[in-house]
Amino acid sequence: MDLLTLPFMQYALVAAVIIGLAAPSLGIYLVQRRLSLIGDGIGHVALTGVGVGLLTGNSPVLTAVLVATAGAVGVELIRERGRTSGDLALAMLFYGGIAGGVLLVGLSDGAGNSNLMQYLFGSLLTTSPEDLALIGGLGAAVLAAMLVFRPALFALCNDEEYARVSGLPVRTLNLLLAVTTAVTVTIAMRTVGLLLVSALMVVPVAAAQQVTRGFRSTMTLAMLIGVLAAVAGILLSAEVNTAPGATIVLLALAAFVATAVGGALARRFRRGRERPPAATEPPDVVLHV
Repeated sequence: MDLLTLPFMQYALVAAVIIGLAAPSLGIYLVQRRLSLIGDGIGHVALTGVGVGLLTGNSPVLTAVLVATAGAVGVELIRERGRTSGDLALAMLFYGGIAGGVLLVGLSDGAGNSNLMQYLFGSLLTTSPEDLALIGGLGAAVLAAMLVFRPALFALCNDEEYARVSGLPVRTLNLLLAVTTAVTVTIAMRTVGLLLVSALMVVPVAAAQQVTRGFRSTMTLAMLIGVLAAVAGILLSAEVNTAPGATIVLLALAAFVATAVGGALARRFRRGRERPPAATEPPDVVLHV
C-alpha cells in the first residue's frame, strides 16, 4: 500500500498503536468504578487547554495536558474533601470546561475556529513528529502506570473501603487515576477527538467483557481490540476518505457487537451440551410423620 510509505501515515499509525494500548488499559479501571463518562468531562476541560494554546500560540496538546490534569486533580479533591457529590463535580467539570474553551477560542484569531475542529473530532493524519514524541512519552507513562499498579488499582476500584483498611494509599491512587485519565484524554484527542475520546477507553473494555471472565484477560483483550480498531480505523479512513476518529469508534462498536453476539452464542452452545442431572432413585424407606 503506497500510503504506508508516507511519513504522516507512519506517524498516524504509531500514534494509533500507542493510544489503542493506553486508553483501554486505563478504561478498565474507570468502567470498574462506574466512571465511564469521566473522559467526557475531562475532555471538556481539555478544550479549555486547547483554547489556551491557540490563544497564546503554544502547543495545544501540551496546554491541554496541563489544564486537564489540573482540572482532574481539582475535581478529585472536591469529591474527596468537600460536600459536593461525584456526579455534581463532574457536571461542573463539563460546563466550566466547555464554556472556558469556547470563550478562549473565540478570543483567538480566525484560524483558531478551524483548528478547533481537529481537536473536537480528531485529526491524526496531521500528527507532527513533535506531537508523536509527546503522545509516545505520555502514552508509555500511562500504560506503565496501569500495569505496574494493577493490583492496587484493582483493589481500589472493587472496594475503596477495603483498600483503605488494607493500608493502600487510596488518595494517591485516586489522584493517579485522575491524572492518567487527563493525560489519556488529551493525547487521544488527536486520534478520535475530544467528543469521542471516552469511546476508545470504554468500548474496547465493554467488548472484552462479553467473552472474558478474569480481570487480566479482560484487560489484555481490551487492549488488543483498542489497537486493532485504531489501526484499522486509520487505514480505512485513508482509503475511503472518512474522519479517522469516527471510523475508529465505529469499528470499536462493531467489535462490541461481534463479541456480544459471539459470547451469547457460545454460552447457549455450552448450555445445550450440558448433560441433564441424573435422575435420583426413590428412597428405600419412606417415613410418614
